[in-house]
Amino acid sequence: MQVITFKPNNVCSQEMTLEVENGVVMHASVVRGCQGNLQGICRLIEGMKVEDVIAKLKGIKCRGSRTGETSCPDQLALGLEANLK
Repeated sequence: MQVITFKPNNVCSQEMTLEVENGVVMHASVVRGCQGNLQGICRLIEGMKVEDVIAKLKGIKCRGSRTGETSCPDQLALGLEANLK
């Protein structure tokens, strides 16, 4: 199992951790941010293929982000993508 921990940029959340096994997200957690939404996202992506998570979440924008050009789901996808290359 691979444990991926990274700091997202320009969003409220401060740290994201994902456990990936054989290309599938087994567990995900986020420190800080909009906890209800992030807990829901984490539960929904558990059991999904990493490629599918990236495809669904990458590019989502949030007006609450510092730039308005990213979001916690986008940062999760970008972190997964960067750490699995």
